[in-house]
Amino acid sequence: MSDDIKVLLVDDQPIIRNGLKSVLDGSEGIKIIGEAIHGRDAYIQASQKRPDVILMDIRMPIMDGVEATRLIKKDFPEIKIIVLTTFDDDQYIIQAMNHGASGYLLKDIEVHRLKEAIKDSLDDHVVLPGLIARKMFAHLPQVDHHLKPDDFTSREKDIIACLIAGKSNQEIADEMYLSLGTVKNYVSTIYSKLDVTDRVNAIIQLRRIGF
Repeated sequence: MSDDIKVLLVDDQPIIRNGLKSVLDGSEGIKIIGEAIHGRDAYIQASQKRPDVILMDIRMPIMDGVEATRLIKKDFPEIKIIVLTTFDDDQYIIQAMNHGASGYLLKDIEVHRLKEAIKDSLDDHVVLPGLIARKMFAHLPQVDHHLKPDDFTSREKDIIACLIAGKSNQEIADEMYLSLGTVKNYVSTIYSKLDVTDRVNAIIQLRRIGF
């Protein structure tokens, strides 16, 4: 049990918290260690219980999820925060990610993808639904960069297309008929070429060089 991923649920609606707890608690090494009803409550529980991952709603009374994310990541940077909301508002996405959120998912996500996202966040992988990924990065200007798209192999370009579409490593592996380890190796090579260590900055750089 000590290897379970400790998750804190943050949502002002009991029906949402209960639903998440029923599908996540105890499944595949995930343990729900607390529930918070607003951002301030989330900060207090984060400081006391030190979860590995927080599933954070955005629109809540007293303190919203964006501000809670900012405060928690400032004081407890090791905690991963996945924003889970019904809204795909561009400004919320950008603010939450800028404050250090590890992902931004809509509440209609399938359960298996949510579980994957929780596990991926611990490996510093950021998974965004394709629509949200496109909305988030559409505003980025394309600027001169020492790399060009042709500096990547054909297979790396296929992997890059999947990254920009917001697909997880497992989804890329399934789609391209590769092993998960092979996909991780390709992703690591892409990161190395871009001189980045996480998915958000990788996608930002890829967009800037013309992908």
